[in-house]
Amino acid sequence: MTAPIELYYWPTPNGWKITIMLEELGVPYVVKYINIGRGEQFAPDFLKIAPNNRMPAIIDPDGPGGQPISVFESGAILQYLGRKYGKFYPADERARVEVDQWLFWQMGGLGPMAGQAHHFRQYAPEKIEYAINRYTNEANRLYGVMNKRLADRPFLAGDYSIADMACIGWVIPHENQGQDLNDFPNLKRWFEAVLARPAVQKAIEVGKAERARQQSLAEDQEAQKILFGQRAR
Repeated sequence: MTAPIELYYWPTPNGWKITIMLEELGVPYVVKYINIGRGEQFAPDFLKIAPNNRMPAIIDPDGPGGQPISVFESGAILQYLGRKYGKFYPADERARVEVDQWLFWQMGGLGPMAGQAHHFRQYAPEKIEYAINRYTNEANRLYGVMNKRLADRPFLAGDYSIADMACIGWVIPHENQGQDLNDFPNLKRWFEAVLARPAVQKAIEVGKAERARQQSLAEDQEAQKILFGQRAR
């Protein structure tokens, strides 16, 4: 029997991408918690598989040729799992390009910009009006892009795919980004449909109890130093 996939994880929008995919696939996996507020992402053993000191990462003991493989970066993990299992990532090139466009749109746009909106609205010690407006407005623009895209299709690439899995976690905290889903009816419909999936519901619960044991990040100054003050090591 093949050993389960090892998932190095903390319950954040990037981490949820991979629990969602694994739950949707129904393949066995074990969670190795990487408490990013305690600096566990800098442990030497973790850096061997995730040199960017960021979770998520996986080790698949049954990689290409039957040999173990490690993969870091959430988008790369989604593509790897999609290719391996032949689900949620189409083999047809035109269909795959559709998925890739929206996956990379999330990686380069929705995630970073929504994350900055969240940061400056929730965690920045100084409430800098320019930064708050800059990133709140950009998140709003990106929500509008999704809303238009979803006007004539149920999911971002047509069929449910890793693109939707990548995006959903970044829309869950929309209120902290200063966004109202009622302003984006097509996006709201998509949001509710994706969250209604049992695998998604199960996936976003993974590690919730672990995170709940920690002090709120907005109040945990030591965790903020670790997360927001990183320089080259």
